[in-house]
Amino acid sequence: MTKPLFFIPLFTLLLASLTNAQDLAKPAVGPEKGALVIMGGGGKDRTFPDVFAKFVELAGGKEARIVIVPTAASSDPNFNYTKSWSVKLAQDLGVAGITILHTHDRVEAGTEAFVKPLTTATGVWFGGGRQWRFTKAYGGTRTEKEFHKVLERGGAIGGSSAGATIQGSFLARGDTSGNTIMVGDVQRGFGFMKNTAIDQHLIARGRQKDLLKVLEDPKGKMQKEFDRAGMLGIGIDEDVAIVVIGDQFEIIGKDKGQVLVYDPKSWKKDTPDEKKWVTVNKGEKYDLNEREVIKAEKATQ
Repeated sequence: MTKPLFFIPLFTLLLASLTNAQDLAKPAVGPEKGALVIMGGGGKDRTFPDVFAKFVELAGGKEARIVIVPTAASSDPNFNYTKSWSVKLAQDLGVAGITILHTHDRVEAGTEAFVKPLTTATGVWFGGGRQWRFTKAYGGTRTEKEFHKVLERGGAIGGSSAGATIQGSFLARGDTSGNTIMVGDVQRGFGFMKNTAIDQHLIARGRQKDLLKVLEDPKGKMQKEFDRAGMLGIGIDEDVAIVVIGDQFEIIGKDKGQVLVYDPKSWKKDTPDEKKWVTVNKGEKYDLNEREVIKAEKATQ
């Protein structure tokens, strides 16, 4: 029997509706799968062990296969990259597989042999230093693609200080001549968090207003691929980390830890600088898509 003529367009509309719903469900800022642990720096004898332990838990616990990338630490070819204290912490936690991955050679970063540890990794941790060294070494290479595949498999990406900033799409403090220049000659992060600029050591170093230089971009120094009005600024204090799953983050780390979020879409011409960020406190969550704080009592419902 011939099907009614209205069947096909009705089915098409239903399919389109389901597809649109699936697209809307995809995270706008955070990763579609896996988790991010983004720490604003701090001393290894303070909260870092607890933050790193959370990263290992998200990467699979003792069964995790962790790749530690210390490349930001130095440009000196004779620098000893094997002394990363993240390795010691991973060993203390009984992690099954620990690999240090490093090169400054972009050709090497594009080889099958170099990326092999990443193909089975369940977690990648980026160390501190100067964040532009990550981009210079791995940006646009096979290695960067494999970083993203770790998330696509449901793994975890983590990092502290430079290893925090590299997780944004725009690389704040990425100038090769100094870390006080917010919009520098290296502007591209790895974009594990889309449409974001991430700063670290925020309150401890009095950097609360520094991200405004990125988001306002008064001299038009940012590349065209970065939409100032569409980006979020995420400022993370020392001994504080955010755990990003989908389009929400929560704060871990020290008691009374704080993260500042900068949303240019909410600013008016007469908005004073001090009102251009909202404070997210430990115990609260933040919705990266809705761009609003989720209070503690609401987050538990």
